[in-house]
Amino acid sequence: MRTALLIASVALASQAAASELVYYPLNPSFGGNALNGSVLLNSALATNKHTDPAADAYGIEDKTPAQLLNETIERTVINRMATAASGQIMDGNGNFVPGTLETSNFTITVAVSPTNPNNLTITTLDKLTGATTVFNVSNQG
Repeated sequence: MRTALLIASVALASQAAASELVYYPLNPSFGGNALNGSVLLNSALATNKHTDPAADAYGIEDKTPAQLLNETIERTVINRMATAASGQIMDGNGNFVPGTLETSNFTITVAVSPTNPNNLTITTLDKLTGATTVFNVSNQG
């Protein structure tokens, strides 16, 4: 009987010493320590079994020489078109000249800002999609 009483009192004493359970978040996105971010990212990357079949070991797409050549030609043509268009909407000093430039695919309008005569509003309209881009530039040389 004494042994059972001794065991019960030890069990009750250990329960009385228990403390409150406190949650500490690990993920820095949810209030955890910012130093845990790299550990969590590396753990996620190590367990990720999904791969892009078009990407090489560094995550870069493998492109054929023909694809690279086509992309280079496309960038060169677009660059030359932009240079030709800017030559028609700028004067010899590099200042924009108000007016409209029409191409087969785009309409570019340069207009003086109504609030400040030194600022211009340039609007480009893609005739195929109808997409419009508007931006302001300073016309001070």
